[in-house]
Amino acid sequence: MRVRIDPKQNEVRALKWVTDWRLKRVLDVGCGDGRLTVRLARLGALVHAIDPDGKLIRKARESLPKHLASRVRYGVGKAEDLRLPDESFDVVVFSWTL
Repeated sequence: MRVRIDPKQNEVRALKWVTDWRLKRVLDVGCGDGRLTVRLARLGALVHAIDPDGKLIRKARESLPKHLASRVRYGVGKAEDLRLPDESFDVVVFSWTL
């Protein structure tokens, strides 16, 4: 059985309401399988997505549409261990993460 998440695109509408994502540098913390990452990239964001689970990162990389490859970088990592310069991102997304 396949589960469709957000078939009415409510999440995408909410994201559009928050900001204009075009060319925003976004850090997606706890990206999991990349579902939200892909949505952000489709809205025009340049996304650096991290998750501590290497298996989920592999799945996210494998399922990333080729036309979005230049907009998304995936990496294994944790929010508390970021080694990035200040002001590396315009927006940080920490959603659906425990």
